[in-house]
Amino acid sequence: MQRFSPRKLGPRATWIAVAAALTAVLAVAMAVGLAGWPGQQERTGPAQSSPAPAQQSFSRPEGASQFRPAYHLTPAKEWMNDPQRPFMLDGVWHYYYLYNADHPEGNGTEWYHVTSTDLVHWKDEGVAIEKFKNGLGDIETGSAVVDHDNTAGFGKGAVVAVMTQQDQGIQRQSLFYSTDKGYTFKAYDRNPVMDNPGKEHWRDPKIIRDEARDQWVMALAEGEKIGLYTSPDLKDWRYVSGFERKGLGILECPDLFQLDLDGDPAKRTWVLAASANGSGEGRTTGVAYWTGTWDGTTFTPADEKHQWLDAGSDFYAAVTWDDPRLPDNERTASRHAIGWMNNWTYARQLPTTDWQGGANSIVRDIRLKTVQGRPSLVSAPTGAMSALEGTSKTADNRPVTPGGAGDLPAPGSGAYRLDVTLERTQADDGAEALLKLGSGAADFATVGYNFADGTASLSRAAVVPGAQALGPVFTDRRTAQSPPPNSNAPGRGSVELTVFVDYSSVEVFVNGGEQTLTSLVFPREGQHTVSAATTSGKVTLKSFKYTPLATAR
Repeated sequence: MQRFSPRKLGPRATWIAVAAALTAVLAVAMAVGLAGWPGQQERTGPAQSSPAPAQQSFSRPEGASQFRPAYHLTPAKEWMNDPQRPFMLDGVWHYYYLYNADHPEGNGTEWYHVTSTDLVHWKDEGVAIEKFKNGLGDIETGSAVVDHDNTAGFGKGAVVAVMTQQDQGIQRQSLFYSTDKGYTFKAYDRNPVMDNPGKEHWRDPKIIRDEARDQWVMALAEGEKIGLYTSPDLKDWRYVSGFERKGLGILECPDLFQLDLDGDPAKRTWVLAASANGSGEGRTTGVAYWTGTWDGTTFTPADEKHQWLDAGSDFYAAVTWDDPRLPDNERTASRHAIGWMNNWTYARQLPTTDWQGGANSIVRDIRLKTVQGRPSLVSAPTGAMSALEGTSKTADNRPVTPGGAGDLPAPGSGAYRLDVTLERTQADDGAEALLKLGSGAADFATVGYNFADGTASLSRAAVVPGAQALGPVFTDRRTAQSPPPNSNAPGRGSVELTVFVDYSSVEVFVNGGEQTLTSLVFPREGQHTVSAATTSGKVTLKSFKYTPLATAR
């Protein structure tokens, strides 16, 4: 994807012009370790498990900075960006993300390694693949696979990673392999395995196993095209076709996978996704996708029009993966997904101090469902998130007016979940309900739903010093259409909103995840609050539940 170094970012990196002026501001307090945070525990070497803690902690760890998440993965210090697709070995998930220990002065990323048994609690394993070691540049986005059948010749069960390396502006694909289950890697002695054919944008290889055709398949970002390649051994790659789309900017971080539509194996469907620029549609950057077929050489979309995996400002470079422990007929019913919560428009201007680069989203479970007559990806928080839940508080059925909805349970911290059902009955005359999230006597985000046009929304306020510089991409209201399900009358019915808040982020799941909106936020310090109101008239707050979420250590 677009890289940490300004010279590597490509045409969408509009933040470059301001980055240099802000470097000095962003450099303060970068030495803070915060060893107790998710993904930043003391490294102890290969482990067969990383069990959840016996006791939950709902209080802020000592030394926590203002915007440090409680349950989202962040580095202890310096810079993070692209997720790299996890894989499982011996009951342990291995996950890598791009990391720059030399931020803000030095360039280049490398693969940072964390492990988990539940995709919620993470154990720090340190840098797995270092940058600038083989003369081909830094270590950028790619993918790792478990080579169970030794097709590459490094041994059965070897972990093979193919990623972009970039040197002097030239992007090439290199191979690294691990014979200790992904903890350490060696560079292949014939790198690069794919030399640049003269293209400016040629990066982010995503590799899958096409078992039906006994081949490996690679999707590669090539400007406005996704190139598709096949290989028998992960080393020798042959170009077989291209999937080109105009109007979405430079495509990045592609993905190719299968899911069963509506859970029916007879309706098994291929999905091709890529991170893209939606500015031409009134959006910002995000993850676009198409459903269709794959015949071993060509992806053919069922519909020329793309869809978006998330409608918020900060869900990019997403990766998806299945669980190999499941029976074959269940592996394609759903899969996991995680994205980078940030936006290149303001990526290096965030008012965080002890680390930079935003955070990872929570892990989601995605499936393919017919929504309004169209196969669509729907998302839900992965089930293991329930391990972080504390004692819930509820509010009973009540009217919502411009004056509010009465007292609602007050959050005890900045890490919590809300489950809200709003309804517009025949007796209600209001059109839009607003769920306002506040801290320090100021609303930092508003989750809205407009019954008249069937849209959910998420807007943010720049309420802390430094956030004002993030510009209109930060403050613009983001919307997603999701009409009330099973409604018998236009503009009537009920809508369900699930909202995850974590000190510097908000993730909204609408109507069971038929739409999602994900954005960073930067609240003031102080007591957190939740309130509800309408823009005019009355709607009904059918149910409201507040649940505190513990720190994932």
